[in-house]
Order: sequence, then C-alpha cells, then structure tokens
Amino acid sequence: MPLWTRGLVDGESERIESETGVRMLSPTPGSETMLHVFGFGKIGVAVSDLYFVDPNPGVGQEGAERGVRLEVRLLATTPSDGTVYASRPIIVDRPIWRADLLESVAGGPGTWDRTHHHPAMRGWEPGSRRFDEDMTADPLGFVARHLEDPERLMTDAGVDPGEVEEHDRAELRAAVPHILDAVRTLLDDVREGRLATAPDDVAEPAGVVRTGWL
Repeated sequence: MPLWTRGLVDGESERIESETGVRMLSPTPGSETMLHVFGFGKIGVAVSDLYFVDPNPGVGQEGAERGVRLEVRLLATTPSDGTVYASRPIIVDRPIWRADLLESVAGGPGTWDRTHHHPAMRGWEPGSRRFDEDMTADPLGFVARHLEDPERLMTDAGVDPGEVEEHDRAELRAAVPHILDAVRTLLDDVREGRLATAPDDVAEPAGVVRTGWL
C-alpha cells in the first residue's frame, strides 16, 4: 500500500554553509516550505517548493529561480529496536530522476523559462540540465508521462527496474493523479507568494542560496 505524507515548516530559517561553499537555508524556523512524500515499497516521489540562486550561473540561468522540484527516490527502512508499537524509521534515499518546474523570478509566473529535468543522477549530484520542448509546453503532462513509465525512467537513469517490485511500480502509476495534485497545489502557493519566497536576509548572496526540502 502507498504511504503518503506531507510536512510544513514555518519559522526562522537557519543558514548552513557546507565545505563546497553552498549556502543553504534549511527548512527550519523563519521560512515556510512544504514537502510531500509518496511511498510505494522501495520507490517514492518527493515534491517540494524551491527558491534557488546560483552566483556563478551558466548562460541563460542568471538570477533567482523559484518553483517546484520533484524527485523519484529509492526508499528504505531500518530495523527498530522498539516494541511492536514503535515508529519505524523511513529513509528517503538515493535520487533516480529529478524534474524542476522552475521559472525565473524576473520572468514571472507562466513562463516556465527555467523548467528542465535531470534524466540521470550521479549519486546525490544531478547531471546537466536537460531542457525539452515538450516539458516547456506541458510540464505536468511531461512529468506524468515519466511517472507512468517507471521501468523506462529507471532504465534511462541507469537503475535496474528489478530493484523495485512490479506491484510497487504499479502503485506508483496509479497514484500519478494524486502526485500531480500535490504539484499543482505547490505551484499555486509559489505563484501566490506563500512558498518559495526570497529569504529576507539574502540580498547579495556570496554563495548558492537554496530554500526547500529537496
């Protein structure tokens, strides 16, 4: 049976500086950010709002971006030492495929001018952005078609579809309408200024700024 969950953090954001120079604002008190997770055995889909600034952008990627990020992830659980009533740890693990339904803040809602996907992930890192005319024309339809064919999605990403039971892949296909509903809700909240807003204390970022769960 699928596991569906969602979470909202509202409070004061916490700055994190990593060894790679990536400055992230974690989903903790001061910002509002939403995460939806849909789980089907060993495969899941995570969806969150995203605000992103790269101070060293590629051509055509200048300025702040915001929107919704969706990732297909492997899921795992760990043994619990508790009683039969104990909560089970759930690990939202390695990413398989990423879709970024992003728009430039300067371009405004409806442009889909930064919308792209990453057909294959290198561990936790994405490959280059892949822009697709079909995705720009119909982002939700593009995402739906990929989620409805998890075997091809996993094969294209270099992941053996056999890592996930056929029953779980079927559950994922059946849940695509619910996943798209979550994406639409997040997109509406982003465009209405409730999510993926610029952090108040980041005017001239010295490093990458990224808010959101994913």
